Amino acid sequence: MQRRSLIQAAGAAAATLGVPRLFAQEWPSGPVRIVVGFPPGGGTDALARVVAQKLTIMWGQQVIVENKGGVAGVLAADYVAQQPADGSTLLMAHINSHALAPSLQPKLRYNVERDFVPIVLVGVTPNLLIANPGQKALSVKDIVATCKAAPGTISFGSAGAGSAQHLALEMFKLQGGVDALHVPYKGSGPLLADLMGGQIQYSFETMTAATPHVKNGRVIAVAQTRTKRAKGHPSVPTMQEQGFQGFEATTWYGLAGPAKLPASIAQKVNRDVNTVLAMPDVQERLDTYGAEDGGGSQDKFKQFISTEIAKWAKVVKDGNVHVES
Repeated sequence: MQRRSLIQAAGAAAATLGVPRLFAQEWPSGPVRIVVGFPPGGGTDALARVVAQKLTIMWGQQVIVENKGGVAGVLAADYVAQQPADGSTLLMAHINSHALAPSLQPKLRYNVERDFVPIVLVGVTPNLLIANPGQKALSVKDIVATCKAAPGTISFGSAGAGSAQHLALEMFKLQGGVDALHVPYKGSGPLLADLMGGQIQYSFETMTAATPHVKNGRVIAVAQTRTKRAKGHPSVPTMQEQGFQGFEATTWYGLAGPAKLPASIAQKVNRDVNTVLAMPDVQERLDTYGAEDGGGSQDKFKQFISTEIAKWAKVVKDGNVHVES
């Protein structure tokens, strides 16, 4: 009888934490970390904190965002791939680490499909072609003309060599028939600081990271990089509307865990993040950032990643894009 009472008490405690009693033994007892492959101030960090804040409340358990910047998100992915598969460490997977790196970095230590369990897609955002307000060329047509007038000198910042911003620039160069100066940074935070400070001129920055600075007038939004306008920026024309037919270069974010993550944990995180993404206040913030198409099943995210890997492998090959390992 005493043993039964203890089991019942343990089950009640697990339920109080938002953890079904069947998962109580598998579920991590301490804080859960969401590792972000970029410094604070970027889009990945912003979305991870939205999710972490809601999960902390939902689970009654601390969910911490931990920033491990470097190599356009690859260092963080490599780190999480080697962590215990107990649910205590998750990755805010990113287009850089999970779609671009496999083609750009032949010495990559992890394999996306072998070393990770896709959990849930959090959102897909356009990039924004943004400019320092001091620039004279503030339309795509004028930027192309400026690049052609001074080949290889007009500066475009990115969150790192091989990042989504870098590949968007390469698409722009290919389709526009121009050359430009690529300036890689260790994340969007320092990139934006230099753009606002006038050290660089332009960037294909993630909408998530760029939006606050567009709103306060510290950078100018020239174009967005999906073929349809995002809800959060209805007045900003697309690249396609400005002459770049079919131009689509997005950034996306999603949660993943190390390989061998128990299915029960992955399924619970998937369900709960879907609940978070459906919350009206979260939807409002995602709309502001231009983050759309999030949520859905684990299989949806898995197939999405496979499609993205194939898509960007072709861009890397056609553009003859190389980055230093």
